[in-house]
Order: sequence, then C-alpha cells, then structure tokens
Amino acid sequence: MRTEVEISESGTELHDLLLNGAFQERKKEERDPKRGTDALRRMARVFADNPNVVLQELVNIAVEVCGADSAGVSLQEEGRDGKLQFRWAAVAGSFMQGADGTTPQAFRPGGACFDHGRVQLHRGMKKRFFDRYGIATEPITDGILIPWTNGSLRGTIWAVAYHSQEAFDFDDYELLRSLADFATIAIKHRCEEQALRRQATEVAAATTANELAHQINNPLQRLTNTIYLARQGGEEAQGYLKQACHDLADLSELVGKLLDVKSRE
Repeated sequence: MRTEVEISESGTELHDLLLNGAFQERKKEERDPKRGTDALRRMARVFADNPNVVLQELVNIAVEVCGADSAGVSLQEEGRDGKLQFRWAAVAGSFMQGADGTTPQAFRPGGACFDHGRVQLHRGMKKRFFDRYGIATEPITDGILIPWTNGSLRGTIWAVAYHSQEAFDFDDYELLRSLADFATIAIKHRCEEQALRRQATEVAAATTANELAHQINNPLQRLTNTIYLARQGGEEAQGYLKQACHDLADLSELVGKLLDVKSRE
C-alpha cells in the first residue's frame, strides 16, 4: 500500500488521504453537527424534484458546506483520440469557467485516484497547469479527490482551496464521500436517460425514413413512366417531358427530406 508522498510533473504534492496522520488530526472550527444530514436531505429533494440538476447542486453544496473555493464532478470517458480523459461534468466556485472541459487521465491528481484506487489529498499545483485549460486561479493549497465507480462509469468528486493549507478536515472528507455516492447514482441516471432519448430518436428517425421511402416510390414510378412515354415521341412528347419535370421536383423534395432524417441519426 502506498504511503510515500508523490510529486507530480505539475508540482502537485499527493498523499493517500486515509493514511495521512496529519490530515486525520485536523479539526476545523465548531460547525453545525447537522450539516451533513441537512446536505444529504437537500440532495435527496433535488434528486426527487429535478434529477437533471443533481450534479450541479452537489458541487454547490461541496463549496457552501465544506468551504471550498471550487468543487466539481469529473466523468471518465474516451476522447476522440481514443485515450481516456476526464470531463468536468459539473463545477462550482472559482473553476466554473472550466465546466464541460476535459483533462487527460494521466494529468495529476485525477489519474492518481485510478492508478492507486485511493482518495488523494493534494496541494501545490502550479498556476501554469491551469492556464492550459483557460482557468484563472491561484495555486491549490489544499484539495481532496475521491474516486467513484458505478458499473462501467467512473470518475472523481473533488474540492479544492487556495486560501489555507488546512482548508478541509475528516468531516469534510466524509461528506464528500457521501456526495460521491449521489454522484454515481445521478450520472448513471443521466446516462440511462440519454441512451433512452437516443433510442427514441433513432426509432422515430427510422419510422420517418421508412415512410419517406414509401412516398418516394410514387413519384419515382410516375417519373419512370412519363420518361418512357416521352421517348416514344409524337405530339404528346412535350407534355410528358413537362410532367416528368414535376415528378422529378417531387422526388427531389422527398429525397432531401430523407437525407435530412439520415443526417440527424
């Protein structure tokens, strides 16, 4: 089991939070003993009333209740280059401008959570590493990063501060861990809803495409017939050619609609 301090390329000092004796001894000022229970009740109400905003409410609570300068939920996903990355699915506080942004999984401290499978206590990340992602901030002086997993879904919940070397204590960790449980449920719920919407869209598109395909058959048949008759010549040939132009216009309109449906699939 890892006990030593890791110093990443970003200058971040990483500790295994649960093995860090100094962290265990931290104690912030007296706080409302019901804050954790109240926060979880607040989360439960939001999940019941509007599950689409659960993640944002979760990170808002982490900032408000734990006194973080910023907090967020990151979701592991595969990038366009095929490499794993973290997407900031929800962010509150000073890092909000980075919402929906991505960082490589190898980028510490996020990657350390999965490399070691442990909660990370971190500090000292240099400003230039945030500048890469357009986030204006001071160097992090204290931060907690907790990994979460729900089936094939994986990610982290994090809270950071740059105003104190001991901004968080064990009570904060326990609250964040409980919020991480909500994050796993909320993200799985969101992914399942997105999958159902995609499925419904695909079914609707397939139905529309089939209907258009049948509609195309009529002007296509007429066009075939009128072109055949026009090729026979005679006094009515011009009339058949005129009709063929109308049939072609109808056919072109239906094909355009079909292509539009296909492009939205």
